[in-house]
Amino acid sequence: MSEALSTPVGRISALGRAELTLFLRSKGMIFSAVFVPLMLPFSVRAVVQDMDLAEAGLSMGLVLLPGAIGFSLLFAVYMALVGVFVGRREELVLKRLRTGEPRDAEILAGAALPAVATGLLQSLLLAVGCSVLLDVAAPKAVALAVLGLLLGLVICASLAAVTASFTRTVESAQVTGVPMMLVTMAGSGVMVPLEMLPDRLASFCELLPLSPVITLVRGGWSGDLSAYEALGAALTALAWVALGVFAVRRWFRWEPRR
Repeated sequence: MSEALSTPVGRISALGRAELTLFLRSKGMIFSAVFVPLMLPFSVRAVVQDMDLAEAGLSMGLVLLPGAIGFSLLFAVYMALVGVFVGRREELVLKRLRTGEPRDAEILAGAALPAVATGLLQSLLLAVGCSVLLDVAAPKAVALAVLGLLLGLVICASLAAVTASFTRTVESAQVTGVPMMLVTMAGSGVMVPLEMLPDRLASFCELLPLSPVITLVRGGWSGDLSAYEALGAALTALAWVALGVFAVRRWFRWEPRR
């Protein structure tokens, strides 16, 4: 074994390169993970135009830009990885890898690496594109936006693994991930800002997995997020990370469901 593969980073990189090869062979996955998130934000622009954003202290750019990143996290990371984890499990790839040197966390990280990298690069491109096309100023609190994006990547990857645990086939992976996707788009501020919702409903929606992510990203651009609000959003996101990791360790299946 080469010296590079004797370290966790080397093993994760090797697994990631192998997964990238499989990713590039799937035209359907490339379309859903790369092109769909790029088109969706601008397809909902007409809906956002009809909202009374000024009353909530928002602009179209401050709604569409975080929403675009939310779409990328949902499609390029979450939905893509549900199919990846299920597919590799059903093909016995995960089972074979566990007999080797890589640890469980390294196997999952390597499998997730291409999708996470795609989501990260796509989010950066969407942020730049939205900033130019929608005349959004540079982020006033870059650290909050970066923190939100990184937490979002981890949350979506872990929840994808959890969803895969209860998914029997690759075909059904397109269905089992839909509830999470729909709830997030409707209630996490991706399409409709939480400020536009009734207070009680907004308080509930703040606890959804991607709500703190969207809050941190939007607050990073607007600079209007107080320290208390930023801390609350960060703690909520970290709670989802911890919950996701626990659920993966407890329920993730490494062998096909029979």
